[in-house]
Amino acid sequence: MDLAKSLRISASGLSAQTTRLKVIAENLANAESTAKVPGGEPYRRKVVSFAATLDRELDAQTVKVGRIAPAAGDLERRYDPSHPAADADGYVLMPNVNPLIEMMDMREAQRSYSANLSVLEVTRGMLTRTIEALR
Repeated sequence: MDLAKSLRISASGLSAQTTRLKVIAENLANAESTAKVPGGEPYRRKVVSFAATLDRELDAQTVKVGRIAPAAGDLERRYDPSHPAADADGYVLMPNVNPLIEMMDMREAQRSYSANLSVLEVTRGMLTRTIEALR
């Protein structure tokens, strides 16, 4: 495989995982974000989907972020009549963010990021040794 191609494929993976980590961080930051008004919608967890794309210049498949969309799932209702966003019955809608799931997703994204980074480092080392051999 062409070393430049390897670098570009790994870079696309790094970029995709960086976006995923940013979305996970946003989810964790908003895990307790409720609506500002009674009966309003709280923050909804976001999920990243990836898409394989053909890079015609490289003649190789790369990855990119397909879309970032709200996750399906029910919102938790928590009884807190003193909360400003509580409805007439005293319930507040809470985000559908589970910090444990977000931490597991974060760990998976970190491992994928590290794997792509390792490929970049190995490829760079190979390029360096090739240049040194040609001197």
